[in-house]
Amino acid sequence: MAKGSVRKKGKKWYYRFYVEDASGNLIQKEYVGTESKTETEKLLRQAMDDYEKKKFVAKSENITLAELLDVWVAEELKTSTLSNGTVATYITALNQIKKHPIGKRKLKSITAEHLQNYMDLLTFGGTYPDGTVKKGYSKDYVHSFSAVLQRAFRYAVVPKNLITFNPMQYVVLKRKSEEVDLFADDTQADMTAKPIDYNQYKILMDYLEQKNNPAILPIQIAYFTGLRLGEVCGLTWQDINLEEQHLTVRRSVRYNSIRHKWEIGPTKRKKVRVVDFCDTLADILKKAKREQNKQRLQYGELYSRNYYKEVREKNRVYYELYHLGVTEDVPIDYKEISLACIRPDGCYESPSTVEIACRTARKRIPELEGFHFHALRHTYTSNLLSNGAAPKDVQELLGHSDVSTTMNVYAHATREAKRSSAKLLDKVAGID
Repeated sequence: MAKGSVRKKGKKWYYRFYVEDASGNLIQKEYVGTESKTETEKLLRQAMDDYEKKKFVAKSENITLAELLDVWVAEELKTSTLSNGTVATYITALNQIKKHPIGKRKLKSITAEHLQNYMDLLTFGGTYPDGTVKKGYSKDYVHSFSAVLQRAFRYAVVPKNLITFNPMQYVVLKRKSEEVDLFADDTQADMTAKPIDYNQYKILMDYLEQKNNPAILPIQIAYFTGLRLGEVCGLTWQDINLEEQHLTVRRSVRYNSIRHKWEIGPTKRKKVRVVDFCDTLADILKKAKREQNKQRLQYGELYSRNYYKEVREKNRVYYELYHLGVTEDVPIDYKEISLACIRPDGCYESPSTVEIACRTARKRIPELEGFHFHALRHTYTSNLLSNGAAPKDVQELLGHSDVSTTMNVYAHATREAKRSSAKLLDKVAGID
């Protein structure tokens, strides 16, 4: 009788034993079991018995979709070439799938109809099995669920041979129909990317300055450069050339909700770009640098320095962000980073604290209704386009992959720009 054994990898147990290949040579085959060693040993005995009787290797009949997802994460997703941000997004979606009853279904019993119903629920919303009623998710978030299921089922077919075909190939991602109120009194179209004017920006600055809020500098940088929040928080003084007035966008700070760490990673497009800035921002940055030097002396031993640490897991690299006091011992694997956006005590300013400052201002200042940090990026773009900047230049400053993205998303941003365009037809009619 063939010899077999079980072993644990991650959360799962696996069973393996020797079988003959087409040439009659003994080769070791390994199959996924469950999270229970006892159950996996039972699967091993069944597989070995089947093989001895009919030269047939039994598959794991008891594996559920949730168990497949765990194996897929450990063996394929975490070793893939996908970015750390994409991996974190996929794991977040995956954990939601595991909580739904479809995650408890046996893999071989899941049909395309089950998956279609689940994807429709995510898209359009409705009543979940636990009785809660939820709205549909955004298109991008639904796509992350689809990507997880597509990849996991494909993995179950090849190389795992757990099922013979991928049922997700028959699932159609549907789109919500846009509802329009034909009889609304409001003539202003709803714009999710609504920029703010300079007066609103000044009101915001005055409010934050009264509070001495450290979110001031990140907001100022975003207003005059259009950087994303994570990119602003990832800027170092070495990235900022005050003489030639340009900054280099190399990295972004984000929170990894799976690893529960603040991390430094690449920008959204994984490309380094150079962004020129105006005299106004140059003066702001010079003043900020002088103030930080004063704070260093003021806080003394209480002042913090910022560091990053490289962590390797499988073939994936993470750069974790930390801050330590001046008098603390610095681990040998910590490397100091001179971030531009810091708090008075020297600790790095995280995207979440900047978002909190924006949210608080939005609640307390009537003129800032609907404001959020990303509106500063829209404002920057609107200001450039409405004042005659070339769309191609704006695209490169923003780091968009295509100029059509810049125009499609932002060209409609201000009513004034549209009024000016409409009045061009007066010239055709001979009206000055």
